[in-house]
Amino acid sequence: MSTINVGGQALIEGVMIRAPERYSCACRRPTGEIVVKSQDYIPVSKRKKLLNLPIVRGFIGLFEMLAIGIKSLNFSAEVAGEDLKTKEKSKNQAGWQKTLAQVLSFALALGIAISVFFYLPLLVATVLNLKQHPFWFNIVTGVIRVTMFILYVWFLSFFKDFKRLFQYHGAEHMSIYAFENGEELTLENIKKYSTLHPRCGTSFLFLLLILAILIYSISDSLYFIVAQNVPVLAKRFLYHLLLLPIVAGVSYEILKLSSKTTDNFLTKILIAPGLWLQKITTQRPTEDQIEVAVAALENAVGLKPIAPIVEEA
Repeated sequence: MSTINVGGQALIEGVMIRAPERYSCACRRPTGEIVVKSQDYIPVSKRKKLLNLPIVRGFIGLFEMLAIGIKSLNFSAEVAGEDLKTKEKSKNQAGWQKTLAQVLSFALALGIAISVFFYLPLLVATVLNLKQHPFWFNIVTGVIRVTMFILYVWFLSFFKDFKRLFQYHGAEHMSIYAFENGEELTLENIKKYSTLHPRCGTSFLFLLLILAILIYSISDSLYFIVAQNVPVLAKRFLYHLLLLPIVAGVSYEILKLSSKTTDNFLTKILIAPGLWLQKITTQRPTEDQIEVAVAALENAVGLKPIAPIVEEA
């Protein structure tokens, strides 16, 4: 059994694997060649003791995961669409312009996500006149968010490109399972493992949505007791948003604890919804997709000579 905790995510025609001190991206070019990019990286929470406090490290880790994930996706997009003209155009583009474009794209996507998944459920519960009943208000908003999230990933699964993405997600999980069980990373060994993994980011997001119901119910009740009134929609939206780091941090700690007690009955109940959802977000990969996941994993954990850092255009 491996004592090294690794995670990762699916990319465009590739996989990113993150180990404690390095992350590696492996992507397959249209020509069939596998390109690997490795980058040394130690989490901020490991470098700053104050940021390694429970709950705090979870929130910080979420932002690090997003940053590394976006950077890895950009790399995979460049590899997937690589040709001489695209490469030359990318080289001629100023670095600050490229960074600005990425920041603006992320800000736009984040704004849309917050509006749809965060504000809209609050608006619906307010229209239903539930604002004076904190528990039922947050039950309704929580159910709406969970339903929207499930429908969203289910809808994506019908698209060919996302189906391949979900297959790479499955390859990531299967290869990690084999590594964690001390198996040699061969196709035969990896194929016998499940695509469902309890430490998956999908499980984290689902757990976050469920915990939000409890934490926001408590916070709304405390607000009513202290202020003796019900917050207007805009104010409720704002302080729910401010509490999101706590929700994310608690979700991280619970998921981290559950990964160490997978045989516990309560843990199995806790992680079950996330595993069910992974039946949509992961699919059985092909052999060539598993090969890509193995290339990323072996470089991330140092089983093979570390791939050089690929200079970004």
